[in-house]
Amino acid sequence: MMETKTTGYQLKQVDFPTKRYCQTLDLKDDPQLIELYKKYHSKEKFWPEIGEGIRSVGILEMEIYLVNTRLFMIVETRLDFDWDTAFGKLAGLPLQAEWEEKTSVFQVADPKANSAEKWRLMERIFRLYE
Repeated sequence: MMETKTTGYQLKQVDFPTKRYCQTLDLKDDPQLIELYKKYHSKEKFWPEIGEGIRSVGILEMEIYLVNTRLFMIVETRLDFDWDTAFGKLAGLPLQAEWEEKTSVFQVADPKANSAEKWRLMERIFRLYE
């Protein structure tokens, strides 16, 4: 089955407890820039070193969703993951600053900011309680 916004997206299954972080960031309101931003994040264009770096700091899965100019990121980690420590390490990895600079031209954020500074952590306000 092809995954789309109307058919849904399969979740990665792991055999241990995880936790989730959600973040948001806005893109500049320019359809051409948004299409290019999407291409930079495609399987063909995404820099493998960036993905390796993300995994090396303990991130199990990272997904970015888009509606209009609003990005929504989901980050899944092990329960013992420490956000500040991991993103401190991530900011110092080879090519990470270059990737942040390259993608900053699309984003409504300080172009000199690192990933943890640009993306705003979101508060969960609802869930289907047991």
